[in-house]
Amino acid sequence: MIKTATKDIQTGAYTATPVYTKNGQMILSAHTLLTAQQVSRLEFYGIEWVNIEEPDDIAKESNGANPNDSVSYSQKVRKSPEFHNFKVDFNKKSRYLESSFSDLLNENIPVESRSLIDQVSTLYSNRLTSLSIFDMLHNMRQIDDTTFAHSINVALIARMMGEWMEFSEDDLDVLTLAGLLHDIGKCTIDPNILLKPSSLTPKEYEEVKKHAANGAEVLASQDLDERIQQAALMHHERCDGSGYPSGLKGDEIPDFAKIIAIADVYDAMTSNRPYRKGHCPFEVIATFERDGLEKYGTEFIITFMTRILDTYVGNSVLLSDGMTGTVIMNNTVHHSRPLIRLMTGECIDLVKHPEIYIQAII
Repeated sequence: MIKTATKDIQTGAYTATPVYTKNGQMILSAHTLLTAQQVSRLEFYGIEWVNIEEPDDIAKESNGANPNDSVSYSQKVRKSPEFHNFKVDFNKKSRYLESSFSDLLNENIPVESRSLIDQVSTLYSNRLTSLSIFDMLHNMRQIDDTTFAHSINVALIARMMGEWMEFSEDDLDVLTLAGLLHDIGKCTIDPNILLKPSSLTPKEYEEVKKHAANGAEVLASQDLDERIQQAALMHHERCDGSGYPSGLKGDEIPDFAKIIAIADVYDAMTSNRPYRKGHCPFEVIATFERDGLEKYGTEFIITFMTRILDTYVGNSVLLSDGMTGTVIMNNTVHHSRPLIRLMTGECIDLVKHPEIYIQAII
């Protein structure tokens, strides 16, 4: 077992020993699956350290044991050499992007477009499929949620969307660079506001909203495809006019800005933030189902919802009723409610059970 700081716990891990409050009240038993809600509970009670089961220990215990005690899909991914290599490479790219932003903003050193694009392209060099790319990103989100990591995530997701829509190689490169640079304006905002561990005040939120225009202004001096600057300026615009900074609607928003908007929202909502834990991807998909067709480009959001769900088939999930299972088939109409095979062997169609939903990927 590993003694782990509560703030460093990765969802999907298991407690190795019972967890008690300072008053001796047991709040979690041994071998409890740690979801985002359970971690929040630990933080609420002021628990600073927890003994976590090592993956090897879990695997040993699961041989011949109850299926509910088996190693989760995410644990298998995080234990794999492919994930280790991806994490090391990803962190190098994140530092490179941070250095590039700093050079541009502080030294006025021009953006090296080809070099930035290559930084992302090499993340595909080990022939990762779209399925495994999203496996990697889902697990990376629990490790690094900086602006630079977020920008790489958005670039990868946007490029994948472009591939799904059969964009040309040149357009894929432009889309990748748009993803990398879309949030450069965040570097002009007071970090105390960006990293505030609680909800922003209306005044602080207005300050954060300036990052879109600030980013576009920074990029205006660069020799870049105009769609990249447009994405920086308009990735918070929404097709129903509810976005910012200009309240644009529908066709007033360029296609690349619409694609970056979807990738940005998906990654932001599923990532940890100083003031909240990341949402389950299926919860984000449910949000897209509710208002996505109004807020985002119809063609792009439908393609995204349809194809992103394919990447979660085979993943282990925790249901709201406490049961665990595996996603075995997607629903092409109700995207956030797939068919689940429970650890008991029984299959449950979430469309027929509206009272149950996917609480977490584990």
